[in-house]
Amino acid sequence: MQALAGSRARLHPPPNAGARLHWPAQSAQLARVDTVYAIAKFVHITGVVMLMGNITATAIWKFFADRTGDARIVAFSQRLVTITDWSLTFWGVILTIAGGYWMAWLAEINPFEPAWLIWGQVMFVAGGMIWLAILVPVQIRQARDARGFADGGEIPDRYRRDSRTWIIWGLIGTAPLVAAVWLMIAKPY
Repeated sequence: MQALAGSRARLHPPPNAGARLHWPAQSAQLARVDTVYAIAKFVHITGVVMLMGNITATAIWKFFADRTGDARIVAFSQRLVTITDWSLTFWGVILTIAGGYWMAWLAEINPFEPAWLIWGQVMFVAGGMIWLAILVPVQIRQARDARGFADGGEIPDRYRRDSRTWIIWGLIGTAPLVAAVWLMIAKPY
């Protein structure tokens, strides 16, 4: 832990550090800290990319699949929404949280102290609450409905209403996540 305390400035250089992009390690111990911190950062950023990439791409291709009106295409896209949410969104959330708290621990930053970090977490939780309270139940209902018309047939009006709800609330639920990403990058206060 003593190496971590001395490396805090190296892990989070001051804003006036100029064009210096790399701070060479002054000992093997600091090099290990840098490597572990880089791994934690990689985990965190990979999670953010998985989460934000999936919720954005899924909304786009589901929107266009729904517009075809072809029951088989709509049902297939709804099935993929469920699959990608479990394989990308869920694990993206886990990696984002794990990597973020791991970096804070390594840099000896209280995750509930800097204002930008607090508000970033508030935005992340707010987005998650919208997804869990509104979007996941709608998505489950849509998945059940889609199984009923997967082989063709009529797409029920309830499915279409749920699709509009899912898109609208999905955009609303994505806004706090985008704000959280901005706060983590800009660290405005």
